[in-house]
Amino acid sequence: MKSLKIALFLALAGVAAQAFSDESPANTAASQIPVETYAYGMKLDIQKIITVSETGDECAPVPKQMTYEDSQGQRHILQYQVMGTGCSNG
Repeated sequence: MKSLKIALFLALAGVAAQAFSDESPANTAASQIPVETYAYGMKLDIQKIITVSETGDECAPVPKQMTYEDSQGQRHILQYQVMGTGCSNG
């Protein structure tokens, strides 16, 4: 009886460990989206913005990424340049 409980515990622990692994389907799907680099004049079909990365604390142009969905529901990652937030007016 005791060995049956131990076997059941180990089986459940194995299933739980796999359920909490880092390779979830959402993470792997997001990593498979190619990053597009913005060029002036590109036609963008942005229906919904999902995330926007933080702006770097430098006094220079820094890269920024935006993840968005287009009108067909497909996700895109767009990389573009913005001026950093590290400049002072003094």
